[in-house]
Amino acid sequence: MEIVSVINYKGGVGKTTVTSNLAAELAHRGKKVLILDMDAQASLTFSFIKPEFWDERLKDNKTIKSWFDCISQGENTMPLSNLRIRPEEVNKRFKSGGFIDLISSHLGLINVDLELATLLGGASPSQTQKKYLKVHGKLRQELHELGQEQRYDIVLIDCPPNFNIVTKNALIASDKILIPAKPDYLSTLGIDYLKRSVDSLVKDFNFYADKDSEFERVSPEILGVIFTMIQITSGQPISAQKQYISQTKRLKVPVFNSLFRENKTIFADAPRDGVPVVLNFYSNQTHSDVVSEIEDFVDEFLDNLEGAL
Repeated sequence: MEIVSVINYKGGVGKTTVTSNLAAELAHRGKKVLILDMDAQASLTFSFIKPEFWDERLKDNKTIKSWFDCISQGENTMPLSNLRIRPEEVNKRFKSGGFIDLISSHLGLINVDLELATLLGGASPSQTQKKYLKVHGKLRQELHELGQEQRYDIVLIDCPPNFNIVTKNALIASDKILIPAKPDYLSTLGIDYLKRSVDSLVKDFNFYADKDSEFERVSPEILGVIFTMIQITSGQPISAQKQYISQTKRLKVPVFNSLFRENKTIFADAPRDGVPVVLNFYSNQTHSDVVSEIEDFVDEFLDNLEGAL
């Protein structure tokens, strides 16, 4: 099982679009996929289920916030299996044994970070070590337990556009990191900073993990940058976007050759029906081109995992 965090410091770069379509195409190919929405905006959650279903069935005790609340309140966490659901509409489309399970998000995750930060404060050095590992490392432990129980092939974590404790949990839990980015100044600016922040987080976590036999060292790697919202002309990205793609490659981070083109109509309508674009029937040639590009990305994504699945 591979755990992949999908993250960019900049919001509005198509992170949820990438995650939902990647999950859908992997499941279509027979993979058993868990998606974990850790962004308080819950866009990924509402790409697969209706808000009224979430409000009636999940909001109170079946989101990832409920799990984090247990940690901040010093209680035992419930099994993550208690939080997962299998969205009905999208799973009707899979005939090859693959499926998508979802652990949904909650707007209240905004407040969880403050509660967890308070938990970390005011402790002796030995207490600091134990609290740090519990606050940052328990998600990794429990995702692996869930993965073994449910035999998932891959877990995709949709991260918030920041570097708070919730995000750090996701990164510590991850084997790989996928970075969606729009090829413009603000969207690419934070990629190098993100890389350095991850390196620092891993160093700190491993420093404590080396002193506690319950926790293993971690080493998440950047799988690559996938560029989104590409404006195509004559079959190529426009020149202004090519500039930022080239600059990103000079940062010495992997960059996917495939891309997500910009099409507000096709991508914006998909969440309403709970089925990502890649699974929908072609409505025109542009739709067909979009789907082909997503399929190319998933081919490259699987190749970059180097046979881990």
